[in-house]
Amino acid sequence: MAELGRMEIEAIMQQLPHRYPMLLVDRVLAIEPGKSLHALKNVTFNEPFFTGHFPHRPVMPGVLIIEALAQACGLLAFRTADVVPDKDTRFYFVAIDKARFRKPVQPGDQLILKVTLLRAFKGIWKFQGLAEVEGREVASAEIMVAPETKGPQTKTPPTGEAPPAGEAG
Repeated sequence: MAELGRMEIEAIMQQLPHRYPMLLVDRVLAIEPGKSLHALKNVTFNEPFFTGHFPHRPVMPGVLIIEALAQACGLLAFRTADVVPDKDTRFYFVAIDKARFRKPVQPGDQLILKVTLLRAFKGIWKFQGLAEVEGREVASAEIMVAPETKGPQTKTPPTGEAPPAGEAG
């Protein structure tokens, strides 16, 4: 992938709403809007999850590896859509398919996150994500994100009518 853009932590924090300890992307190494993004997460023993996962052999939880991939997807989606998010604009992680975990990630590893945009259709963005350590795959998944939508979540029925089944009144 040609190096078409980089992002340091300050720029990442302008794009993502996450903060420590949930911000899991330290740097964007390369980004090609509409196509792909490569980023990194430095995994250190100081991460708060290592005290309990697991004390005898620290391992980064798989769900956090997937979350790191999802954050990389969000960065690519914002850059592709040419959107500078504000407090009312964000992408949410809405689905995960075909998740696979191949090798444990431990303190000292540098997690390389590679995401590729597969398609964007009707507000749903689908990506292929791959996490690597030292060139070896540690996890992969198909990830879908969608932009936040503002407005009422349910329709209010006209006076005197009961709400449709499954909706609160």
